Amino acid sequence: MNGADVAVAGADDLKSPLLPVVQNDEPFERQTVGQQLRAIFAPKNCYIALGPLLCAVVCLCVRLGGDDTTTAKNMLGVLAWMFAWWLTEAVPMPITSMTPLFLFPLFGISAADVVADSYMDDVISLVLGSFILALAVEHYNIHRRLALNITLVFCVEPLNAPLLLLGICATTAFVSMWMHNVAAAVMMMPVATGILQRLPSSSSSSEVVPPAVGKFCRAVVLGVIYSAAVGGMSTLTGTGVNLILVGMWKSYFPEADPISFSQWFFFGFPLALCIFVVLWGVLCVMYCPKGAGKALSPYLHKSHLKRELELLGPMNFAEKMVLAVFGGLVLLWMTRNITDDIPGWGVIFNGRAGDGTVSVMMATLLFIIPSKIKKGEKLMDWSKCKKLPWNIVLLLGAGFAIADGVRTSGLAEVLSKGLVFLETAPYWAIAPTVCLIAATITEFTSNNATTTLLVPLLIEIAKTMGIHPLLLMVPGAIGAQFAFLLPTGTPSNVVGFTTGHIEIKDMIKTGFPLKIAGTIFLSILMPTLGAYVFASKGGV
Repeated sequence: MNGADVAVAGADDLKSPLLPVVQNDEPFERQTVGQQLRAIFAPKNCYIALGPLLCAVVCLCVRLGGDDTTTAKNMLGVLAWMFAWWLTEAVPMPITSMTPLFLFPLFGISAADVVADSYMDDVISLVLGSFILALAVEHYNIHRRLALNITLVFCVEPLNAPLLLLGICATTAFVSMWMHNVAAAVMMMPVATGILQRLPSSSSSSEVVPPAVGKFCRAVVLGVIYSAAVGGMSTLTGTGVNLILVGMWKSYFPEADPISFSQWFFFGFPLALCIFVVLWGVLCVMYCPKGAGKALSPYLHKSHLKRELELLGPMNFAEKMVLAVFGGLVLLWMTRNITDDIPGWGVIFNGRAGDGTVSVMMATLLFIIPSKIKKGEKLMDWSKCKKLPWNIVLLLGAGFAIADGVRTSGLAEVLSKGLVFLETAPYWAIAPTVCLIAATITEFTSNNATTTLLVPLLIEIAKTMGIHPLLLMVPGAIGAQFAFLLPTGTPSNVVGFTTGHIEIKDMIKTGFPLKIAGTIFLSILMPTLGAYVFASKGGV
């Protein structure tokens, strides 16, 4: 090849495309007008357009009482836009959660800096720190070790099916107290299904499977998903709903004392315990018939659980340190603000330190303490934090931004004027109704979105009735966690439904009495125990 040839080849190379051209012998089919219209007006595109359309209708057509209600009307329009996207999921929920960052300034509701402040609150710090600790627990398999140890205690001889079920459910509820419900369900479901794998299935076994075996499998899966939901009610970090409630309380009533971790626990734990007992009783009655232990005993034995525990090996230094940091965090949470007579360690810092402060502080220790597994390796590094649930963080920020916008725009005052008729309604009738409404809406949309939608309205209803806002805010928020009937109610339900052990009818049979029992307990405990626990919050 001579120089000219090389030059030509080089010129041809420069003109050639960067990516190989795919030859397609099929003729290009031009879309017809009808096909183009169907693509444009696809359901998802219509749902996307629904948000701005509702906003425009509200801003142009809705008339609110008062002289200057332009900002309040704009706020109502923005709410219609956001909730349309949340309910239809036309746009991913985390992206919808960020829309206040541009909608509020554009509609004259709040300045950009003010809106941005809502996305980094002490509650957000609490979430980030606790989730990093939860990821550390998951990374070092501590949750699995804990589950096997506790289940081993309940696996007695001869086998007692209700007692074993209690062990699995109690373990899940305990894990869910300290991390998000979905994370707890995802962690515990493999442990539960690992136990169930030892049981014969009608599809894969030639032997006749006793009916009690299939029923017990359904009981275990239902127990895990519902125990995760019930356990999350106990603590602030158990679910995003509790955090949204606390954040909105702080946003609407900045002059009042914030709800501390320990205060919520003293109310949430007894409530969750009552609901948990009902859950266990319902599962035992429906899915653990007499003689179930005898039918299960050939397949489940303590030796099986011990073998799995032995495979994990003894606890190493890293696991012990993660447990120590986690235990220290729980201790700091519980002792920051104890009672009026025993103020707790928070008084040392004149109330400047919050639950989020210690959450981030203890999470930071994980990036400092060596793991002693590899030279120079720490207990955690940022690569292990890729699974942080930023969707929850953004949704919380959106909830706080909405709470600020409803208050500052004057929409809260307008809503309160339209609810005057509730002044004569008795509390014993309103509280269960609020709980049931929230429990119904949450079956079709996320728990967090339901709470964000209802709580600002409940605050105005409480003001109209002349009662303390927490008397309605708490039933509304906790009712939003009663997503017990449908697989789509919460991701935890999906985790259980995809195992193939349960059907929708199983969820309805178990979830309906659980929802009713939860409503009754909440209606009784809120004006009694709740009034005592939250007595410092402006006279509940």
